[in-house]
Amino acid sequence: MGRLQTFDTAEVVRAARAVFWQHGYEDASIPDLEAATGLKRSSLYNAFDSKRGLFDAAVNSYLDEVIRPRLRPLTGARVSPDAIVEYFTGLRAALARSDSFTAENGCLLINAAGGPIAHDDAVREIVADYRAELQSAMRSGIAARHPDRLAGEVDRMAETCTALLVATFALTRVDAAAALGSLDAALRLVD
Repeated sequence: MGRLQTFDTAEVVRAARAVFWQHGYEDASIPDLEAATGLKRSSLYNAFDSKRGLFDAAVNSYLDEVIRPRLRPLTGARVSPDAIVEYFTGLRAALARSDSFTAENGCLLINAAGGPIAHDDAVREIVADYRAELQSAMRSGIAARHPDRLAGEVDRMAETCTALLVATFALTRVDAAAALGSLDAALRLVD
């Protein structure tokens, strides 16, 4: 008979998510993951099969608990005309705080896209899907803000806002001012 699990899986995944987010997949060591989660290697491997299994769970947690709640006002059945501006101003406020975890660490998936793990087909696919999800949300928010614009113009604005958003996440760890400048450019574009 196997041992009963005595830990909260969601809490363990959140703790591991922070390690992967800060250090990247490759530099997130098993001892770091053990320290963050309070579990031994054997428990992590029993629950998630591998470090990669834990990373995949962390990515899903990141999308479900961090990304999608922030995008929800842009993806619902009825999108407020102010939702896109509120999204960018809220993100800007979070990144402007130097003690913000997101300001210090950027975006888990954009960070992964810049690391060796991005050569993995499954990771490549999830990053591409994430970018498409961002772009769809940007498009919905822009369409709600500017209902009089032609579809092609809304699509171009959404593409540009998505690119500015990706640039923001990529830059925030190394050049906070440039990251905030990208958000300001997105705000000017949508407002």
